[in-house]
Amino acid sequence: MKKSYLLIVFMCLSVFYTYGQNKSFSESPHLGIKIGTNYSNVYDTEGEEFRADGKFGFATGLFLSLPIGKLLGFQPEILFSQRGFKSEGSILTVPYEISRTSNYIDVPLLIMVRPSKYFSILAGPQYSYLIKQTNKFESSITNIELEEQFDNEDIRKNTLCFTGGLDFNVENIVIGTRVGWDLLKNNGDGTTTALRYKNVWYQLTVGIKF
Repeated sequence: MKKSYLLIVFMCLSVFYTYGQNKSFSESPHLGIKIGTNYSNVYDTEGEEFRADGKFGFATGLFLSLPIGKLLGFQPEILFSQRGFKSEGSILTVPYEISRTSNYIDVPLLIMVRPSKYFSILAGPQYSYLIKQTNKFESSITNIELEEQFDNEDIRKNTLCFTGGLDFNVENIVIGTRVGWDLLKNNGDGTTTALRYKNVWYQLTVGIKF
């Protein structure tokens, strides 16, 4: 299943790149690579008393910048992105920390507005596919790490998000800032006993355009 999604994404990127090569834009398309970090947390849209702290994760991937005239453009991306949360507490006066790391393949499809050659405004929908989820329990007594096995009916592996932000351009260097959030809850059909929430994240990356 994962290979099929990746194949479709790469085919789409190839089509966009070919389109950009053949159409007369004010600027040529640029393929780029970027790397950075997410600071993420979760929230409950239905008011349950669930509190968590944010955590940092890794983010990296490819982007394709397709100018359409001088002001507008389209920028599809494919990223590996880590999101999650952590929480602290104590059991019989023994402090502990629980953290969850969710690894996603993200495919944002962003509309680009370029008021200046030095920065761009981007926003659009994002498809995310959950490839792995790890829970870690740490205390002075024991450390446990568990990789969750799940079906899409229990934990939503395919989800829709929205993301946007700014790209700052210095020659072929791109500094990207993003904020994103899930539009769908993490529990697939709503019947799972798993913790219910949506992800929200802030992303900072540095990239190079070729």
